[in-house]
Amino acid sequence: MPSADEIRDSQRVTWAGLSAGWEKWDSVIMEQLGPVGAAMIERLDIAEDQQHLDIASGTGEPGLSIARRSPKGRVVLTDLVAEMLEVAVRRAGEQGVANIETKVCSADDLPFADATFDSVSVRFGYMFFPDMGRATAEFERVLKPGGRLCSSVWVKPEENPWTAIAMQAIATEAVVAPPDPDGPNMFRCAAPGCVRDLYEGAGLRDVAEWDVDVELVTRSPAQYWEMISEHVSLAVAALQQVDEPARERIRARAVAKVSAFEKDGKVRVPGVARCIVGTKQDASSTRASDGARSPNAG
Repeated sequence: MPSADEIRDSQRVTWAGLSAGWEKWDSVIMEQLGPVGAAMIERLDIAEDQQHLDIASGTGEPGLSIARRSPKGRVVLTDLVAEMLEVAVRRAGEQGVANIETKVCSADDLPFADATFDSVSVRFGYMFFPDMGRATAEFERVLKPGGRLCSSVWVKPEENPWTAIAMQAIATEAVVAPPDPDGPNMFRCAAPGCVRDLYEGAGLRDVAEWDVDVELVTRSPAQYWEMISEHVSLAVAALQQVDEPARERIRARAVAKVSAFEKDGKVRVPGVARCIVGTKQDASSTRASDGARSPNAG
């Protein structure tokens, strides 16, 4: 079992290599994941002077959208990979978003003081943290009392054919090892209540979770395959095992399978994410609960 540091070192290399693909397919990815970001932002109760922390920011969302909604506030984008944050900075410049800053750091060792932020977001980062409990404790620590944490994860592969189609095609030619259920992988947090338990273990209250439908839209089956093979970490890693003839056979199978999702001149492949929100207790509610537990209370 690799150590947390070894996992992070491997992730830095992997995601640095994927940054160009994420930037190339930015508009398609943002359209697919937009409903998730919108759902998260709605629950974070963003004010015009919000102090917000975005974890595992990648190319910048939902942090950039939050920054636009909080013109008098500040949004800090963090990621393990500098190359991803460089894309986020370029996107911010193109959009005229100036109230952001970036920090390369690990989610379970944040370089911020206690009670610094009004809110924290983690879009599709949880399942890749080496120690999810430690990371959650860090998010709770940097939140102000009454502040909210909202995250999103993918549900099971069967409900996400946008990625399952590609991986099933790849498995016909390459050895795709089953993921370690206790190690970082895309569907590690698919079970209902997985992230809820982490929140509650860190002391967050009023925890709620709900599912959000997404749709990957491409111009053609061929574009679907091109996109998936260049930016989805599972697919990119598996395709490195095979030669060009095998890669072409995989592409043909994936294109044929995804053609079933053609509609109105485009390919529309569904998926489902889960969002989870929780609130850090304020001092008064902590005292009240302590009093209720005291044998001398009342």
